Amino acid sequence: MTRTATPPATGPDDLDRLAARLDAADPLAGFRDRFVGSETSLVYFDGNSLGRPPRATLERWERFGLEEWGGRLIRGWDESWMELPFTIGDEIGRTAIGAASGQTVIGDSTTVLLYKLIRAAFDHQHGLDPRRVEIVVDRDNFPTDRYLVEGIAAERGGRIRWIDVDTAAGVEADQLRAAVGPETAVVVLSHVAYRSGHLADVETLTRISHDAGALVLWDLCHSAGSVPVECDAWRVDIAVGCTYKYLNGGPGSPAFAYVAHRHQAALAQPIQGWMGAADVFAMGPRYRPADGMRRFLSGTPPIVGMLAMQDTLAMIAEAGIDEIRAKSIALTEFAVEATEELLAPLGVGIASPRSPAHRGGHVTLSHPRMREVTRRLWERDVIPDYRDPGGLRIGLSPLSTSFAETLDGMREIARAVAEVG
Repeated sequence: MTRTATPPATGPDDLDRLAARLDAADPLAGFRDRFVGSETSLVYFDGNSLGRPPRATLERWERFGLEEWGGRLIRGWDESWMELPFTIGDEIGRTAIGAASGQTVIGDSTTVLLYKLIRAAFDHQHGLDPRRVEIVVDRDNFPTDRYLVEGIAAERGGRIRWIDVDTAAGVEADQLRAAVGPETAVVVLSHVAYRSGHLADVETLTRISHDAGALVLWDLCHSAGSVPVECDAWRVDIAVGCTYKYLNGGPGSPAFAYVAHRHQAALAQPIQGWMGAADVFAMGPRYRPADGMRRFLSGTPPIVGMLAMQDTLAMIAEAGIDEIRAKSIALTEFAVEATEELLAPLGVGIASPRSPAHRGGHVTLSHPRMREVTRRLWERDVIPDYRDPGGLRIGLSPLSTSFAETLDGMREIARAVAEVG
């Protein structure tokens, strides 16, 4: 369904009418009731950090406890659990990241999967050409990504090539082109910048990396389930994404890894656990990696942690990622408009790209007192999050957020900013 542009509001009453009109016309409005807590007055602006739980998941957890874990016990491994990382991985590939089957798997935490794949890519590239010792990463990438790159470079005798970026934006083509070269082994980039919401041009930046002979790892944590991703079409090499944000997998739910078919046999992941072996139950004297995506597993799959995301994946498939993206744009555009009407007079700025074509699913608002504002908002059941320097992030999850909820929250932000001065 194509959304039409809505005339800008010119006052508080117009914002109310605009929110009501947008909610009435929203083809995804019915999904909101499928989430726990949607019936309350709490305003949730942190779906880009931890998504609301789907109601269907509560039933799924109960069935699993009674019927699968409680009823089948260890037989569950043979009956379905051993294949669940691949089954759900393929569903993520199909619905959320544009990947054909056999390239996506549910594994460990985001940090562990990032370590495995950055290290595997570095070792592979350095083995092919000993000159390739550099890992390229921007200084405003998510802390885990940067910390891991520092550790891997130190561990493997590599170097880091840092890209300095505007914290209200992200990595652009000219910046990456200037950073890569014959010594580049791996480039580590985020599709959506965690701080600003900047939406990177994956296809162009991947091509620049490849032209320099490098592999590129994409962090999809802030895009999977909210922004269309086309890993296969964009020739992505490897990618990692978390599942507790827009995929609503629950606190600490396991991450997913994507490795393109063309790289799977060549990459040797460094944490050699029994679940990644060619014959898991042979318990042989030496490790021999499995073919395909199983080789990127290490320990026993976290089955309970995989349950919740299945319900959101089903909703994404039902709604369609393009329609989800259309609503995401509409929500963030509405938040920007409300900011200009309610918050700009109070000295609040926007520390995110203004064009929706260059912005993911969240908007960051800037003010020197935003840390105190965030504290006050949490006490009032308005839940954004805070990011230095002076940034309040509004994460608008398209399936569970309404325009009326967004307006309620923006008014509470204005109230809190006025209070702190």
